Amino acid sequence: MEDRTKLALIAIRKILRASETNSKKLMRETGLTPSQLVFMQILDEQQEQTAGYVAARMGITQATTTVVLQKLENAGYIARRRGDKDRRQALLSLTEAGRRLLTSAPDASHVQFQSGFSALKDWEQMSLIASLERVAEMLDGCENDAAAVFDHKIELSGE
Repeated sequence: MEDRTKLALIAIRKILRASETNSKKLMRETGLTPSQLVFMQILDEQQEQTAGYVAARMGITQATTTVVLQKLENAGYIARRRGDKDRRQALLSLTEAGRRLLTSAPDASHVQFQSGFSALKDWEQMSLIASLERVAEMLDGCENDAAAVFDHKIELSGE
């Protein structure tokens, strides 16, 4: 194996290890997966929103959204109500228990990444995005669900 290939694989492993460590800490402290935390954070920003909106913001499939939503709703962290104008529309919001949990949740790795990433110059951000998209294509070009990356170890352990 070429040295550059080894270096690239080591870098990928470091990213996965950091994600796994963060996921375990989050699960231990809150009982949430990273996807569940992000789902709740989006609702916290928007106050009340549809599941489709949250799914689009997160880059996850409707099926994953349904699973995440059901778990959060069953835990009492999210409430669902019918729209005033369109009764077919379901609007989601955080419950008081959900808000309390969010305030006590540790920062997820995406928050740390966002801080460092936003400090980069525009050209550095674009270069990094292009490189990461290319790596994603090389590893699994047909996988379009971001939750699979956020929750990769947790899903394997029964989440």
